[in-house]
Amino acid sequence: MSTRISLPKTSSARWSLRAFSAIVLFFLIAPILAIIPLSFNAEPFFTYPMPGLSLRWYEAVFSSADWQLAARNSVIVALFATLLSTILGTLAAIGLNRPDCPWKMALSAIIISPIVIPVVVAAVGIFYFYADIGLLNTLTGLILSHTALGAPFVMITVAATLAGFDHRLMRAAASLGASPATAFRRVMLPIIMPGVVAGAIFAFVTSFDDVVIALFVTGAEQKTLPRQMWSGLREQISPAITAVATLLIIVAAALMLTANALQARQERVADPDAA
Repeated sequence: MSTRISLPKTSSARWSLRAFSAIVLFFLIAPILAIIPLSFNAEPFFTYPMPGLSLRWYEAVFSSADWQLAARNSVIVALFATLLSTILGTLAAIGLNRPDCPWKMALSAIIISPIVIPVVVAAVGIFYFYADIGLLNTLTGLILSHTALGAPFVMITVAATLAGFDHRLMRAAASLGASPATAFRRVMLPIIMPGVVAGAIFAFVTSFDDVVIALFVTGAEQKTLPRQMWSGLREQISPAITAVATLLIIVAAALMLTANALQARQERVADPDAA
């Protein structure tokens, strides 16, 4: 049974709640929005008011070999980590959703532990583990690390989708001669696909924005965009960092809106009377 929050019935109360929500939202995103105008600053200073507008910092980013290498590494790592996270997280959610799954709570706690423990603790543990097996300063090691971070998000979103799944459909498919793999591919997967895609988006954003684990695991040739930004802030403060930050904000916002739209669509499909 789902829990719903009802808005106040009077018009003034509704508008007051909306205004308060808008103020809180603006307070939360104002520091992020302040970065965007600085990326168009004509001068190499982080100051307001700006003396002029220019695209020189975007040109510097797109023409820099260091930023291009970092962008390529970020995309490669995020794509492979998302693929692995989606497969593992979906399989984990399906397994834990089975009524005969033993130690369900314990297994769920273990799987979501990477997003519960502090990321610095996880990074230190990964560093010493990779040092023993030779995965330090490799993209493979970073992909595996980000897979561990992204899989819990996929599992959570897919598990939420499976909560409304009618398992009688799988039994009906089996009674018609479909194998378990065929029943999953043609019956279950199309229904839970919005949850799978939403989880994949969360996994992609988690990998693309990670800096802590990248600092511990990668070397000079495996720099990602967040690590390159971190290095730029430590070595020389350049407004080119604000240009990259603006691009990352746009990408993250677009992906989050897509994930929210998919979740809203899944809720309408699961509960058409509430639409």
